[in-house]
Amino acid sequence: MKNFCRFKLKNYQCSLAFIFATEEINRNPHLLPNTSLGFDLYNIERSEWEFIKEVFLWLTGMGIITPNYTYRRERKAVALLTASWLISTSGGRLLNLYKYPQLSFGHFDSILNDRGQFPYAYQAAPKDSSLSLGIISLMLHFSWTWVGLVLIDNYKGNKILSDMSGEMYRNRVCLAFVKMVQENLFCFGYSSLETVMVIKKSSANVVIIYEHRESLHCLMLCGLHIVKTWKVWVMNSKFDMSITSEPFIFDPFHGTLLFTHHHDEISDFKTFIQAYTPSKYPDDYYLNIIWNGWFNCSLSLPYCKVSGNCLPNASLELIPSNTWEMDMTEASYNIYNSVYAVAHTLHEMTVKQVQMQPHGNRERNIHPWELHPFLNKIQFKNGAGHHVALDYQMKLDEEYDILNFWNWPHGLRQNMKVGTFSSKAPHGHQLILSDHMIQWATGFSELPRSMCSESCLPGFRKSPQEWEPNCCYDCAPCPENEISNETDMDNCVKCPESHYANAQQNHCLEKAVTFLSYEDPLGKALSCMSLGCSLLTAGVFGVFVKHYHTPIVKANNRALSCILLITLTFCFLCPLLFIGHPNTVTCVLQQSTFAVLFTVALSTVLAKTITVVLAFRATVPGRMVRWLMTSRVPNFIIPICTLIQLVLCGIWLSISPPFVDPDAHTEHGHIIVVCNKGSEFAFHCVLGYLCCLAFGSYTMAYLSMNLPDTFNEAKFLTFSMLMFFCVWVTFLPVYHSTKGKVMVVMEVFAILASSAGLLGCIFAPKCYIILLRPERNSLCCMKSKAHCRIKF
Repeated sequence: MKNFCRFKLKNYQCSLAFIFATEEINRNPHLLPNTSLGFDLYNIERSEWEFIKEVFLWLTGMGIITPNYTYRRERKAVALLTASWLISTSGGRLLNLYKYPQLSFGHFDSILNDRGQFPYAYQAAPKDSSLSLGIISLMLHFSWTWVGLVLIDNYKGNKILSDMSGEMYRNRVCLAFVKMVQENLFCFGYSSLETVMVIKKSSANVVIIYEHRESLHCLMLCGLHIVKTWKVWVMNSKFDMSITSEPFIFDPFHGTLLFTHHHDEISDFKTFIQAYTPSKYPDDYYLNIIWNGWFNCSLSLPYCKVSGNCLPNASLELIPSNTWEMDMTEASYNIYNSVYAVAHTLHEMTVKQVQMQPHGNRERNIHPWELHPFLNKIQFKNGAGHHVALDYQMKLDEEYDILNFWNWPHGLRQNMKVGTFSSKAPHGHQLILSDHMIQWATGFSELPRSMCSESCLPGFRKSPQEWEPNCCYDCAPCPENEISNETDMDNCVKCPESHYANAQQNHCLEKAVTFLSYEDPLGKALSCMSLGCSLLTAGVFGVFVKHYHTPIVKANNRALSCILLITLTFCFLCPLLFIGHPNTVTCVLQQSTFAVLFTVALSTVLAKTITVVLAFRATVPGRMVRWLMTSRVPNFIIPICTLIQLVLCGIWLSISPPFVDPDAHTEHGHIIVVCNKGSEFAFHCVLGYLCCLAFGSYTMAYLSMNLPDTFNEAKFLTFSMLMFFCVWVTFLPVYHSTKGKVMVVMEVFAILASSAGLLGCIFAPKCYIILLRPERNSLCCMKSKAHCRIKF
């Protein structure tokens, strides 16, 4: 097998993981028994040409590159391990000619799943299909809705941008900028400084760097060393902390949040690293260089082997943790799985060959293309108990560890695990973070904020800005009777009918139920007026009963006067139905009782006016007038007119009766409980009928204007009808221009005023004569025009 790893301390651990896995397999009696797994390690500069050149040298086995020819006599390797997809794609087409299995231990890339272009490429890394969701979940957890995104300008970068943009749009996270940088960057080139300046000028305090390329890390390190941009960085991989020995350069990255695939430690790896020394592995050229650099060992030239003067008990474990990691990195873990995948494949091939040819030659050479049917289906549990598969369709969604990069104290450079993300967890429990453990970037003393616009406080809603992303908005106050009780609400919520918005418009308060009650000062006044007028009318009725046989009572039609007084007594009591908490019964009785009582009163007045006219016309010869007087036809006016009103009320109550109507809009903060008339047309018909009766009475009274002054009943009836008209003509426009309790008060006042008009105009003169001028209450005075004229 081949492992192409560029020499750096970070990459050197990859080589050690490769060696560790190979030695562990060779010690395992149950995996490839009686077979030793060998390997070659190549260190290649990071360039496409260098990789292709090394591939040719490896294939030919000599320094002379001759395609399709080999100088090797020993067995060739059967699989190739590569670090990145760039190397796989550039050299992959060449290796495809020889059908060599290529196992990539770098970050997962969907382009390598294209079996048309890369039929012999495999990936050990787990899928990262949920990484975009994990990063967006982190943004939402901290309410970061205005972020920047830096990507490599290639196929993978465009694919990531598409996936990330979709997740952001669904979760209402906006991109302040997107910077696509070229693949091969120079640390101090114009492109790198331009990228850093874009980041610096952006108002976003959070920047996502979605790439694991060293060129991009070099860009960030070198550029930010010159231009200080204190931001919160969110990355999908660790950067190589051994690039520089200057700790202050990492200050801009203090507080960085890193997403790495979760994996448990391989139990014996640390022990292997501790025991990996030049004395045990003298042929490791790079190990000798490390020993010389860190432990002041002397080297023997030209072979660069440690010759002595070393620090006692020197071990890789003594190298500072900010430079060397003892724990297995993500890349090392993938290499470990890749080596085991090849070993399991070879083991299954060997078992199958033995089953097919039990007595055949077991020393047969294995050709690289024979591994592919087995590699496509290989599945196994590694030393940490994790499921490993090379076919991407069989890979499981992995869990991510969220690390926080600490450079405090300066130069310590450690990654602390502060949370996890798992797309397999139930919704709401996918992201788990220990917020109190997070060290924020330099310049932030508390949780950083990264929003295009300031949060809209409760009582306000977001108002989108034209031509700007939906994360950029203005804050507009909620409309009347609408609230927002959370920050950054898109729309205000209308309060229920039974509630109203407070002054700050962040809470709905329950409306107070109000009505014209007896406890209300106006209700008390109207109740007292109603009862007082009713008692006064009853007193007038008592006076008429007491002086029932006197001439003044007889002259005014005693029966009709008593009926009118009794009716007026109940008319004055009618407003009591309008006071108090309305219910269905009182709502129905209010209008029907009022209509019937006033119909009786007005029909009585009409009967009195007709009686007066007929009484004075009876002296004129005419058989019809005499018949009308003798047959008492006027007495039928009251029941007939009342029956008509009863029919109208019956139709009204059967079609659309009055009902209780809570009015929640007229008065702010109150629900006014009133009686709705039901059918407005029926209500106006009832009033119209009453006005017709009043007009008829007025007409008949007007016809008797020239009657003798000693009998002035007709004039008083005329005045009473004029007052009735004035009250109700004034009432109608005022009634329709008011709402709530005032409307009820207006109707009650109209009832009391019209009833008082009838009582005062008709019965006040008679009570004056009966009580104050009893000498006028005689038959003599009734006949003597000169001496018994009533004056006021």
